Amino acid sequence: MKLYEFAPTRSIRARWTLQELGIPFDAEVVNLMAGEHRSPEFLALNPAGKLPVLVDGDLVLNESVAIVLYLADKYPEKRLLPADPVQRAEAQKWLLFAATELEQPLWRMARHSMLYPEEKRLPADIDLAREDFAPMVQILEAHMKGREYVVGDHVGVVDFVMAYTLDWAEMVGLLDDCPTLRAYMERMYRRPQAPLRIADAFACVRAAQAAG
Repeated sequence: MKLYEFAPTRSIRARWTLQELGIPFDAEVVNLMAGEHRSPEFLALNPAGKLPVLVDGDLVLNESVAIVLYLADKYPEKRLLPADPVQRAEAQKWLLFAATELEQPLWRMARHSMLYPEEKRLPADIDLAREDFAPMVQILEAHMKGREYVVGDHVGVVDFVMAYTLDWAEMVGLLDDCPTLRAYMERMYRRPQAPLRIADAFACVRAAQAAG
């Protein structure tokens, strides 16, 4: 099994799942800063030129949520997805909630603050994205009161996806009114198999660039 990754990206979700599973895998860094995601070799794996990508035998799989779901299904004994159909549906609901209601405003903020060329950035859309994010994250804040995990009584891939997404939100100052979520996120990243947080991963990339 091989994971193509770049540390600060949603690759963190896939790596977290692999580390929690405790299975051996090879890691291949694809340096986005150097444009390696646009190489013919990588585009043959993922024509979208995005990370992460998991290769498992003949399977080549992109999209971080699809990857963590596949891994959870491949190793059901690790209980990273509920076996009960109702709880499993709840887990899938929150995975989609993270990807649509929480992540999309974060992407809009990132694009209009640093990813788009400066002449294409729309500062007003950053404010709109913040407004879109605020009521949605409060839904999760209310859900997590009195809970250790998003679904059920066992850690799962929904927690790895959600903790990463909340870490991203924390970096841009969107969790100030979410004490329950901040405590949950910190608790998740204290797990022994947790990966680097986004800020730490960026720091490692910058250090490697400086050293190189």
